[in-house]
Amino acid sequence: MPPNPEATGRRLVAAAERLFAERGIDGVSLREINGAAGQRNSTALQYHFGDRAGLLGAVLAKHHPEIEARRHQLLDEYESRGDLPEAEARRTLAAALVRPMAAKLADPDGGRHYLRIMEQLVQRTPFPATRSADPGQSIDRWRELVAPLLSEVALRRLHQRFMAIRVTYVELARRAAGPEGRDDRLFTSHLIDVVSAVLATEVSEETARLLGERDRERGKGAGEALVPGTAGLGAEDGPDR
Repeated sequence: MPPNPEATGRRLVAAAERLFAERGIDGVSLREINGAAGQRNSTALQYHFGDRAGLLGAVLAKHHPEIEARRHQLLDEYESRGDLPEAEARRTLAAALVRPMAAKLADPDGGRHYLRIMEQLVQRTPFPATRSADPGQSIDRWRELVAPLLSEVALRRLHQRFMAIRVTYVELARRAAGPEGRDDRLFTSHLIDVVSAVLATEVSEETARLLGERDRERGKGAGEALVPGTAGLGAEDGPDR
């Protein structure tokens, strides 16, 4: 019986997401992935995905639609509720960021590997060019809804939205690397609390003073770090400290 191309592609993606998670996106060769997927043909991976970037894109595309649909649903619910007290609005939006990703902890089809891969991408500077051109991405919508809850300095200068995103991915990856089969409800709720607190953080006098000192050293224009995004992270949310 001739090989099934779709089945071969799935095996390659499964092998890649496991090895990328365990050893790093750049820490495993394409040959190793090909072998781990049980492919005797040394060109199977290149035939299906072209190169490492194409394979990584396939891994992300496997999980992305589910997360997008769930986050858009939560954001729809948030907008349908109208004006909320600020603390409630922050926690509701923090939940919309965290819960769709946290659900991957219970996904037996590579969900935990995916979370560890995404943490690697978020930690890269500059970020890899994995951002879709689709303006309807849920993370962009989340960023726009969170913006009115933040001060201008937290939004444009201290990149508090990016910090909330980074905390989310780092903590989810840490959890994903641990034992499976645990009840993740308490972990998820506490992570939402933490992300909400990040969004609520006020700028201290010391931080404001140090920002001013840095600006005087750099001259005008400091604070707008325009870097490419990853999977929908906005440019101004890149690190600038």
